[in-house]
Amino acid sequence: MTAWVRTRGVVASSYEARRPDLVLALALLLLGVLSVLMIYSASAPQAEVLGGDTVAEARRQAVIVFVGLAMFGLGSVAWHRSLHTAAPFLYVGAVISLWAVLLFGRVVNGAQSWFPVGSFRFQPSEWAKLAVILVLAALLAPAAENRVGWRRVGLALLILALPAFLIARQPDLGTLVVFGLLTLVMLFAAGASLRQLGLIAGSGGLLSLFAYQRGWLGLVEVRIDAWLNPEKFALASAFQTEQSKIAIGSGGFSGNGLFEGTQTNLAFIPEQTTDFIFTAVGEQLGFIGGALLLTIYGVIVWRLLRTVAVAEDRFGMLVATGVAGMIAFHVFINVGMTLGLLPVTGIPLPFMSAGGSSFSAMALGLGVVHGIWLHRSKVPPRRRTLA
Repeated sequence: MTAWVRTRGVVASSYEARRPDLVLALALLLLGVLSVLMIYSASAPQAEVLGGDTVAEARRQAVIVFVGLAMFGLGSVAWHRSLHTAAPFLYVGAVISLWAVLLFGRVVNGAQSWFPVGSFRFQPSEWAKLAVILVLAALLAPAAENRVGWRRVGLALLILALPAFLIARQPDLGTLVVFGLLTLVMLFAAGASLRQLGLIAGSGGLLSLFAYQRGWLGLVEVRIDAWLNPEKFALASAFQTEQSKIAIGSGGFSGNGLFEGTQTNLAFIPEQTTDFIFTAVGEQLGFIGGALLLTIYGVIVWRLLRTVAVAEDRFGMLVATGVAGMIAFHVFINVGMTLGLLPVTGIPLPFMSAGGSSFSAMALGLGVVHGIWLHRSKVPPRRRTLA
C-alpha cells in the first residue's frame, strides 16, 4: 500500500506519478546516434582504401546502441530494492568472470580483458563496475547518516580488493583507477570523514608510487613513462597521444568537417573508433563539437545527481551517486588522455567508443538510476514522516 506523508500541512502520496526522465533518455539516444556517426567517419576511409565494408563498424555499433537502449529500458523497470538483495550474488558473478578472463580470455593491446563472442567481445570488468556499485551501496546504506565507521570502511576496501587484484593482473590501469575513485566517492556520499578518505587515498597513492618505482607495473609503467616524457617516446609508446593532440589541434574552433580530417582519414591514430574516438570529434567538429559533446555528458550527470537528491532510500541514493561518478570519471580520464593530460589507460568514452560491454553496462546503470527516479519521494527522506 502506498505510504502517505504530511509536509507543511499538505497530504500527498510518497511517490510521484511515474513520469520518465525524457531528458536523460534523449541524451542517451543522442550519444548513441553520434557514436554511430563518428565511428563511421573514423572507420570508413580506411576500409575504403583496403577494399573492405565501409559501414561494417558503424553497423556493428548501431546494433550495440539498440541493445544499450534495451538495457536502459530493462534497468528502468527493475525494482532497485530487488537489486539490493541481488547485489552480493552479482558481485560474486563479477569476480568469477574476472577470474575466468585471466584463464580463458583474449589478449588485446597487452591486456587480457576480453572474451571473444562471435564478431563482438565481452569485457567482464565493465559489468564488474556496476556490480561493485550495487554491493557497496548495499553495504553502506544501513550506516547512520553522516557517519561511516572504520568497520564498514574496511569491508568496503575488502570488497574492492578482490576485483582490483584481478583487474591489475590483466593489467587494466584505467579500470583500476575508476574502481578506486568510485569507492572514495561512495564512501564520501555515505558519510565517511575526510580523515578516513584522506588516509585511504594517501595509502593508495603511496602504494602506487612504490609499485612504479620497483617496476612492478609492466605495461602500465611504459604508458606512464610515455606520458611523463612524450618527446622521448614520440615514435613509440607516446605515438598515439602525440597524433591525438595533432588531430584535435587541427580541428580548431569549428572543425574540418565530417570526413575531412587528415589524421582520421589517413588512419594515423590507433584505436580511434574505441578509446580515442574523441579525436574524431575534435578534428572533424572542432572545439564546438567537443564542447557540445561534453555538455551532453554534463546533462546526464546533472540528471543523475537530481536522482541522488530525491531517492527514496539511502541504497538508491548511493547507487545513483556511484553511476554518476562512473560516467564522470570515464569522461574525465578518456578526454584527459586524448589531450595528453593523463596517461593512456584504455578507458572508453561512455556511449561513444565502439564496444558493446561498456555501452550496455553503462546504459543498464543509467536505467537502474532512472528506475530509482521513477520511484522517487516527493519529499526528501529526512523530512518524510508517516501520517
